[in-house]
Amino acid sequence: MADDGFDFSPGAQVPLSGSAGQTAATFALASAAYREDDEVAKILEADNEWHKSTVKPPRGAWAKIFRPKLGEAFSRAVIDRMLGAGRKPLIQSFGTEPQVIVEHALAAHRIRRDRDNWLSAVMVLCGVLFLPGLLLWLLVFIGRANVSKRADKRASTLATTLLVAVGALAVIFLIRMPFTGFWAWYARACVVLPVVGWVWAKQICERTAQDLRDRWAALLAGGGVGAKIPEAVPGSPGETAAEHLRTELARLSAEQQSNSVFYAGPKGILGMGTRWGSWQLAEDLVPREAGKEIHPFRSWDVIRSIHDQLRMLERGPLNTGGFTKPSLKHWIVTPVGEGATEVSRPSGTDVEAYMLKNHAIQDICNKQQFGSGQRHYLGVQWTLWDGQLIITMLITVTVLHETLRIEVTGHALGPVHSLFTSKPAAKEKEVQKSVRFWETRKVKLPLVDADEVVRLAARAPLTWYPPLLNWLGGSLGLPEPFGLRHAWADQPWRHRFMADDALRAATPVLRVVHAAAIKVLEENGVDTEKFGNRSSFLSTAVQDPMPRKADVYDA
Repeated sequence: MADDGFDFSPGAQVPLSGSAGQTAATFALASAAYREDDEVAKILEADNEWHKSTVKPPRGAWAKIFRPKLGEAFSRAVIDRMLGAGRKPLIQSFGTEPQVIVEHALAAHRIRRDRDNWLSAVMVLCGVLFLPGLLLWLLVFIGRANVSKRADKRASTLATTLLVAVGALAVIFLIRMPFTGFWAWYARACVVLPVVGWVWAKQICERTAQDLRDRWAALLAGGGVGAKIPEAVPGSPGETAAEHLRTELARLSAEQQSNSVFYAGPKGILGMGTRWGSWQLAEDLVPREAGKEIHPFRSWDVIRSIHDQLRMLERGPLNTGGFTKPSLKHWIVTPVGEGATEVSRPSGTDVEAYMLKNHAIQDICNKQQFGSGQRHYLGVQWTLWDGQLIITMLITVTVLHETLRIEVTGHALGPVHSLFTSKPAAKEKEVQKSVRFWETRKVKLPLVDADEVVRLAARAPLTWYPPLLNWLGGSLGLPEPFGLRHAWADQPWRHRFMADDALRAATPVLRVVHAAAIKVLEENGVDTEKFGNRSSFLSTAVQDPMPRKADVYDA
């Protein structure tokens, strides 16, 4: 591979979350790492038509106590997928900064690891040393949790009654102890110490939960909180783990800048969204003057002219706002199957740091126009609505026999799912007033309830060996081929203004492309009358306000 052993950055650096270019979409996805209120299966609601996550359930009802919550599973899955050893190539996340999202996942994982270290100590001091009592109380809480989750309205009352009954039996056991001597005191400790440990663990969990919720809310409010990951900064040459993490973060940023993308049938170009429109201008290359030949030119000459003219898109004759500055880039598109679970980036001497070199791009543009292989597209891309809308117009030029074809296609990637933009809800419930029973009042609830404390404390010792914990409690599988942005993107057509922006961009781009191409043809002695007529027809057709599924061919 061309990127093996490549150092993408100039030395030890502190990853900064406040770098330029962060957007609402970035912070929305990053906030998922701090979420503690939802179960893992909640993320399935955010999956779109083409990309599906997988949730591995616990081994059984008894193992539900080891299940992760959404934030825990999301952080672990993102870290493993994007920084793990021997990971598969990633799809670019246009409109976001993947490194920032991964940094927040690392920061959230670090906060939870500190909490789990404390909870592990509590479990050893107040649980493992008094194992009979710990197992008894765990069985009670597991049974209570299973009963309370039933659909029957009386289940909650029954679960509370069960806990109270066991507590009463524990008090009777302490008073009427059947043992004497050392075992009597040990039996008392087995009953009392796990309860003391639970109170201690509750304070630890409450403190961590408040920190996570504050970071969650701050990110959605505009990103006022930074990700602290000191483990990514090597302090000495011997810190291989920190050096590896630093290199992988830099590699992630380099892969984000790659000019290689993948076309997956009806899914469209991965990361750019489905193709909603396609306009083709195809006419014969006929000399302008009879008896003379046209001057030789290549597809790259036309593309270069189009590129130069597209750079002027933000300029106009009227001072009325108009286009923001677009991003212009030459893309190399590789076809993959619709059901492909992984992609393979180009490698070799023509690739440097995931980027195909300019001479390789020109060769593909001029030669690979028919049959198998990669194809060249010139892309003009706008990142709008703080990264929530990605509009991409792709242009390709082909010459087969005496026919020159200029194709312009429109791609749109909509906002991230509303699951990621929902703020933390207040922990409270409505209860009847004691005197004015016909009225209700809101009562604040603790951030972490009794069952959640038990779950976190039971999981804590196993976090030292994640494979066992995932085997018991389940885990989250990310949709493949994976990219942070397109995996949970909605269609933009449900948002009126976003849809308008996508549709309005097509007409001026199409006209600039045609004008630039016709100029090159005229300079090389080609009769452009038919090209001009066809261009006028397409200029009318592009104003049709209906987006279509252009990648779905009804044969």
